[in-house]
Amino acid sequence: MKSLRERLVKAIVVAAIAVLGLNICLPLSVAAAGDVTPHYATWEEAKPVYFPDSTSTNMNEVAYAIDMVLEACVQNYTDGNNDAAYECAQDAYYGYYEVCGFERQTMSRISGSRKNAVEFQYKAIRQVIRDGGTVEDLQVACDTLTDMLYEDALLLSPVTDAFSRLTGQAEGSGTNVSAGAFFFEAFIILVREGLEAILVIGGIIAYLIKSGNKKQVRPVYVGSVVAIGLSFVAAWILSILKEQSASFGASQEVIEGITALLAVAVLFYVSNWMLSKSESEVWTKYINDKVEGSVSKGSMFALGFTAFLAVFREGAEVILFYQPMLSDAKDQGIGYAPIWLGVLASVVVLAVVFILIRFFSIRLPLKPFFLATSILMAVMSIAFLGSGIKELIEGDAVNLWNVNIPVISALVSKIPENDILDTFGIYPHIETVVPQLILLVITIILFVVAQKRAKKIKAEVKTEAEGK
Repeated sequence: MKSLRERLVKAIVVAAIAVLGLNICLPLSVAAAGDVTPHYATWEEAKPVYFPDSTSTNMNEVAYAIDMVLEACVQNYTDGNNDAAYECAQDAYYGYYEVCGFERQTMSRISGSRKNAVEFQYKAIRQVIRDGGTVEDLQVACDTLTDMLYEDALLLSPVTDAFSRLTGQAEGSGTNVSAGAFFFEAFIILVREGLEAILVIGGIIAYLIKSGNKKQVRPVYVGSVVAIGLSFVAAWILSILKEQSASFGASQEVIEGITALLAVAVLFYVSNWMLSKSESEVWTKYINDKVEGSVSKGSMFALGFTAFLAVFREGAEVILFYQPMLSDAKDQGIGYAPIWLGVLASVVVLAVVFILIRFFSIRLPLKPFFLATSILMAVMSIAFLGSGIKELIEGDAVNLWNVNIPVISALVSKIPENDILDTFGIYPHIETVVPQLILLVITIILFVVAQKRAKKIKAEVKTEAEGK
């Protein structure tokens, strides 16, 4: 008969899959449509029209072009063309912010939390259109976004003469992109995106070595290498799709979101599996009953698959970030050296983190080590849940909840936005926080159940030893 822990773990996996089916591609509100206000769907289309003499991508100019798309969005919505308004909102993100380097530079040169705030503001615009809100609500949402973009653009790029003539903004604000900026971007992007994967992989490998399964680390490395290879393939496919239509940029977010939710299910399983073996007597009994010194095939697959998901969920995005970065460095005459030096420095940092986990954690006594590894996997599963839901929202694949519970909303709004919380997938938004709280409660319940079960097995082992 299956234990309560096993039944609850499987229930979580089923629930995660069910969430993916909730409210996918919800229809927009229907209204009487007038003439459609046209717009440029991508920065490549808008740039030669607004800034024909510009030789490189300037974020102030991009912000202006996005502003024009959002004006078309509001006008279409005013005229009752909800589908056209929604298309404008999508293009403003996938055709501009995500592909021209604005997202990348905001994340690396301002902060990851600022990038998330901008992305959630894009979501707020889409939500107004989905819900059939007032024109005034949409105008406020669009104005908030454009204010954020102009503010960020002034930090990222100098004001050009062409931009100044269009907007009246005085020249001289902002900064030129230097070799150091390219180095820092390359360094921060890989460290940010790679840290989660290193924590997961390092924890799994340390666990295998500590439990006497050093020979079984190969599937973990294989899973990681395969994920890197498939990341290049995924990035290539996504880049081709984006060339066909800006809306295909949503595919990237959806892939990352689904991969993250799969990682949640697997990490949750691995965490509870490790926790159930935290008592030395329990581990000894498991070894004797199962595999005489090696983990089961099913658990081995889960560990290798976890490593694969941890790498793959961000791999394609990192590659897509680096492609325009290399192009920008070449266009500005800086060259590729600062970028490759940034990559090298980030690899060194990630390697140090891996070594610390690999060699120092296994010196812990058996029970604290298993318990710490289990907690690490549980924390990462909660982090992946938040970031996975965020990616699905950005990809417009899921519109989870449209509720406003005053007490919960007030508490969630007090969560600060910073890069530390961002690393753990914690955002001040009810759509991500509520599922994470639910998973946290379930994790605590399973911890208590596992501890009781471990004590029972420990007592049985002790009784058997006394009877011999």
